[in-house]
Amino acid sequence: MTRSLARAHIGAKQLVALLGEWEVGDAVYSALAARIALLLDDGRIATYTRLPAERELADALGRSRTTVVAAYRALRDSGHLISVRGSGSVAVLPTSPTATSGTEVDFARAVPPPVPGLSDVLSRAGDAATTILAHPGFDLVGERHLREQIAERYCALGAPTSAEQIMITVGAQHAIALVSRTVLRHRDNVVVEAPTYPHAYEAVLTAGGRLASTPVSNLGWDGEHLVSIVTRMRPQLAYLIPDFHNPTGATMPEAVRERVLDAARRSGTLLLVDETTADLDIDRPSAPPSFACLAGRHSAGTVVSVGSLSKTIWGGLRIGWVRADPVLLSRLVGARPAGDLGTSVLDQTVAADVLSNYDGFLAHRRALLRDRRDLLTDLLRTQLPDWDIPVVRGGLSLWVGLRAPISSALAQAAQRRGVRITAGTKFGTDGTHERFIRVPFTGDPDRIRRGVGILRDTWDSLLPLAGAAAHHRLPPTL
Repeated sequence: MTRSLARAHIGAKQLVALLGEWEVGDAVYSALAARIALLLDDGRIATYTRLPAERELADALGRSRTTVVAAYRALRDSGHLISVRGSGSVAVLPTSPTATSGTEVDFARAVPPPVPGLSDVLSRAGDAATTILAHPGFDLVGERHLREQIAERYCALGAPTSAEQIMITVGAQHAIALVSRTVLRHRDNVVVEAPTYPHAYEAVLTAGGRLASTPVSNLGWDGEHLVSIVTRMRPQLAYLIPDFHNPTGATMPEAVRERVLDAARRSGTLLLVDETTADLDIDRPSAPPSFACLAGRHSAGTVVSVGSLSKTIWGGLRIGWVRADPVLLSRLVGARPAGDLGTSVLDQTVAADVLSNYDGFLAHRRALLRDRRDLLTDLLRTQLPDWDIPVVRGGLSLWVGLRAPISSALAQAAQRRGVRITAGTKFGTDGTHERFIRVPFTGDPDRIRRGVGILRDTWDSLLPLAGAAAHHRLPPTL
């Protein structure tokens, strides 16, 4: 029975909030079905979630029940929904892939290849197996030598740091989740950027936080709004990506950082600063000081920094870290066993070797990203002149403006042609950013070329929809 398959339920109001700007084109039921399918495909609706009853959703949308019935029928036909009379409708993933096997271009993940020379580092780690195996294997804080190396890098950047302020984690996402569940109580206010890295706000929601957003564009932050919301709301936590922001690529100016830091200190807000992209500097004229540097000793307890090696070295090297005040760090150590018992000693050995030549590895990474950024930018400007292509000085992707709210339709149509790409709505907390799409420049050049060609053909097929949607009136942002 379908009811036995359901592991969760989403209410009509919650689903409407996730849908965002979905009403484009003439076939309303088709647009509704496509948006629900997208929410399921990219994980914003979990599989085996029971959807609202047809009449309940129709009332919440202000649409006829006939529209919802037709949308649910389309979802059943596409394999996204299982319905049994009297038992509800449960969301599932289709059993067969929608893209042609072997020809898929992945623009959904901003994942660069491993840096040259990493295989030699892994070989040296294997040679050290006897030493590694002498370790008990459980370490909540991390190897001291590695923590000292990371602390030294902070010191070199003007933020005095000791090993006692560093915890090694299983990547930056683990660090974000650990900090969130340690410092947040149920329904604590948390400020996040909009758009932002989606798995970060998911971690905040899982920890019980209540989100409030502050806008970021390719041009940067609305400093007045960010300072105002921190001052007025006095949130427990504010999650920020100040360097080569994901997904916009923007860098927060020093003056804005200083104002935000001052507002956070006065409001008792902890700034959770994500620095995973900070070292991906391609050609930025100058780098503003980090929040950790600006905080110094007087506001050290206001800033928690997280970083990792996944973007600079390799995604499979699951090494991240937290830099925090020793008092908070001890709380993180105490909270950690509920989720895991430590970071792989083998990975830490590899990371320590990498950091001994980190600047050399970074030079390779930056050169690769420069070439691929330039390639992607040129291709998009040439083949898709109607799009707004930003200039980015670092990071991993372009936040491209479509001039029409059809990001979700584009993502789904492109997937049918063999390109996986993430709709802009994935990066918002409320279904917004339908006029944008993130395009990473981390892939192989041939795949970038092929992917842009498919996006061009897909866009051409959607031009009638884009023309109609360009005049679609947006709802007010509250």
